[in-house]
Amino acid sequence: MVDEAIANHVDFIFAHHPVMFRPAKNLDFDADPQLAMYGKIVANGITVYAAHTNLDNAPGGMNDWLAEQLQLTNVTSWLPNPDNPEVKMGRVGQLQQPLSMRSFAEYCKQQFHVGGVRLVSHEQDKLVQQVAILGGDGGKFFRDAQATGADVYVTGDVYYHTGHDMLAAGLSVVDPGHHIEAVCIPKVAAMLRQWSTQYQWHLEVLESQPNTDPFTFV
Repeated sequence: MVDEAIANHVDFIFAHHPVMFRPAKNLDFDADPQLAMYGKIVANGITVYAAHTNLDNAPGGMNDWLAEQLQLTNVTSWLPNPDNPEVKMGRVGQLQQPLSMRSFAEYCKQQFHVGGVRLVSHEQDKLVQQVAILGGDGGKFFRDAQATGADVYVTGDVYYHTGHDMLAAGLSVVDPGHHIEAVCIPKVAAMLRQWSTQYQWHLEVLESQPNTDPFTFV
């Protein structure tokens, strides 16, 4: 994304994941590609703003967009923020019609435009209709998702042992990966264009094009 921004003479990147997710112990740009990226950002005078957990929590933000991708209805929030219980991550809602667990996994693959999903379930033929969803790495919240009464939980990056815990608890889970959060690109771009017109900011908004999913299904 940084090379793309430089090529397009961009001076501000609005991102979801923070550019520096883990502290840098040095700034030897030759030592690591990640460090080299920081150098490019600074050398080209690019400001990076990341809306991460705040976008995940926000009404009308990341988790609502993911629920929209699955065309869920009667959507409500289910995971309170410890610092502000009025703000919640996670959404739970209804499919427009019941699907078998396996068909729902296929549906997730289609709606999220990913090469594959992982299904954690002992009941692949069971009909499901109520769906809990949480973007990113939501495995540790699976018991909270189960408490919503959802038939299936959709979240990314499920760990091996967590998968076994989910099965033991009787919860079915579809893991479409972390990359589904790319839904924020057109959504945030649309908001920025709207605000630019509304507040006369005169912004030119470009949507990043490279596919940053590190995984290829073979």
